[in-house]
Amino acid sequence: MCGIRPIVLLMASEFQRSKVDLVFGAMDADGDGFLTANDFRLLARRWAELRGSDEELLSTVMLGWWTTLQSAAGGAEHVTVQDVLNVVDVLPDNIDPVLGTADAMFSAVDANRDDYVSEDEYRAMINAWTGDDSETVFARLDLDGDGRLSRNEFTTLWAEFWAGDDPDAAGSYVFGPVRAA
Repeated sequence: MCGIRPIVLLMASEFQRSKVDLVFGAMDADGDGFLTANDFRLLARRWAELRGSDEELLSTVMLGWWTTLQSAAGGAEHVTVQDVLNVVDVLPDNIDPVLGTADAMFSAVDANRDDYVSEDEYRAMINAWTGDDSETVFARLDLDGDGRLSRNEFTTLWAEFWAGDDPDAAGSYVFGPVRAA
């Protein structure tokens, strides 16, 4: 199709658009308004530098996201926010990719490999993504109040963020507070 992508009518709510805008801005590491493989490499490098380890694992996780988004955008070298919204639109009917990504992301966030994400580990992820760790919502995310996120909690939150449309759901705040579009 010579690089021309079909127009898809979106059904995403304003809240879902706000969530995608938040994450898209974080993933667009070079700030050019598009996502490319390099954005995901830069994000992995920044995260590894903050955490002080395992850039290879972080790169694998981040480039896995890139591959998924690029595929959803018809193989385009530049993925737009519209392309990401198109992916979000189909997630409620096909949650398996979200669950797989949640598992990979949990492994990447769990720096000490104790099978839990502590508040410090969560804060490092947010800082890597947004460059700001001043506004954490960890207590809201800690569904059972034990001071850490289990793999199951993390997966539930991840699915709520990517496939959900409830502003009151704890998972809506995985990447911090969502501001209205």
